[in-house]
Amino acid sequence: MASFQTTNQITGSKKWWALATVLLTMFFSSMDQTVVSTAMPTIIGDLHGFNLYAWVFTAYMMASSVTIPIYGKLSDVFGRKPFYLFGLIMFGVGSAISGQAHSMMELIFARAFQGIGAGAMMSMPRATIGDIFTPKERGKWMGVMMAVFGISSIIGPAIGGWITDTFSWHWVFYINLPFAVLAIIGVIVTLPKVRAEHRVKVDWLGSVFLVIGLIPILLGFTWAGTKYAWGSPIELTLFIGGAIILALFILWERKATDPLLNPLLFKNRIFNTSLILGILIAMTMFGSIMFLPVYVQGVLGLNAQNSGWVMSPMMIGFIVGSMTSGQIMSRTGRYKYLAWCSGAVIVLGSFLLNQMNVHTTWSTVVLNMVILGVGIGSLMPLMNMVVQNAFPYKMMGTVNSTQQFVQSLGGVIVSPIFGSILNKAFSNKLSTSLPTSLHQYKSKLAGLNPQSLITAQAQKSIAAEFKQFGSAGYQMYLQLMDAVKASLAYGIQHLLTLGLIFSILCFVGTFFLPEIGLKGKEYFHSEDSANDDAPSTSTRPS
Repeated sequence: MASFQTTNQITGSKKWWALATVLLTMFFSSMDQTVVSTAMPTIIGDLHGFNLYAWVFTAYMMASSVTIPIYGKLSDVFGRKPFYLFGLIMFGVGSAISGQAHSMMELIFARAFQGIGAGAMMSMPRATIGDIFTPKERGKWMGVMMAVFGISSIIGPAIGGWITDTFSWHWVFYINLPFAVLAIIGVIVTLPKVRAEHRVKVDWLGSVFLVIGLIPILLGFTWAGTKYAWGSPIELTLFIGGAIILALFILWERKATDPLLNPLLFKNRIFNTSLILGILIAMTMFGSIMFLPVYVQGVLGLNAQNSGWVMSPMMIGFIVGSMTSGQIMSRTGRYKYLAWCSGAVIVLGSFLLNQMNVHTTWSTVVLNMVILGVGIGSLMPLMNMVVQNAFPYKMMGTVNSTQQFVQSLGGVIVSPIFGSILNKAFSNKLSTSLPTSLHQYKSKLAGLNPQSLITAQAQKSIAAEFKQFGSAGYQMYLQLMDAVKASLAYGIQHLLTLGLIFSILCFVGTFFLPEIGLKGKEYFHSEDSANDDAPSTSTRPS
């Protein structure tokens, strides 16, 4: 007869196998993103769907983002095991279907299917770490998790390129299947079956409101500035319609018996501060990191492969920072001074990146990235630790997934905004930087984004146009490329400045983070947190 527990806690020798399962899941799920990104140019050439290119990532991102809080809440009540298994199966099936895709539309639908599973794989591993270790122990293991994430991000581009060149792009999806099978076996063997102590009323209506409200808003931010203008009727309809549904969701949650997103969370100062800091970190990363491959390719002149590898030093810094901060938290049981130092390092890294220009060397970019990576790697796992420590154990899945959900939305929202800022600044600068002899090309260049001008194919096509002018044409081509480089550096400088501003706000925000000593074994047995910053009501399901 199957034995059930009333909590998700994992003890004994099983916890080490559960940890191995968590690390395996994190490794192949995070590697999937970089592997697919590397293979996308080949996929586009094979399936002939450049106009749908962004949707391969958008479908995955939207499906995973909207399901994270649902998985977190339900796993607190019914246990992690069924949702971990469901997520792994959905991710595996979505990977298999993606590998079989014969058109871009098929691939997009398969990636959405895969994203539904990815929502569980984003939230369950961090929650499972909390089921294994106390908050005081958890720091060093959160550091190890971040290190696994960093390593997978470093080797992902190389593996993706090797698989695509040696076999075919289909195998960048099939490679997920053996990892998923191993993880499924690990979950079945190590995670406990949980039976709720009391009758549970699942907030299905709240889940529906949340999904229906978020989808049009995410679509609006995805299309804004590219497919439609920010103030276009379609964009306004998406934003206003989504906002109305989310307002109904908030009203419903305030009176729901067992709400999907507990309003008590947002009355906790540690929770609110950590959410704000998480969003500021995401904005710093987007402002300072997201477009650096474009910078090193378009301004410094590295090829596409090397521009992808330039992110690796940042991930190495990320690994060093996360493991170091995790060890410090586990040994001291404190985190406030560590948060201040991490915020200061982020500001330093952002400032150094902000000083870059067309004359910056590749080695300088690498050094700046390492410094920023150390700061971000130190602060990100700390935010997760702090929030889990501030609430009763029975709320951990809900708390963890809500934090992750809000941070994911922050990244989704700022990405198109920063892209619009870059394109606008680039276009304005290019129109004033072109020599008089090239003014007739303004109309051709108008509306083009910088990414489309720095590719080897685009530059070869432009160079062919100037060949008709003989030797003078080559000089005109060089003048045009100089103007493109200067304009691109100017546009990215705007983003780096924004990144610096967000990093300074993040550093200031760390001073508002309350400190509670990290709990030991008493954490698993407490119904309520014994501090003024955590909710004082019972967390048992209704």
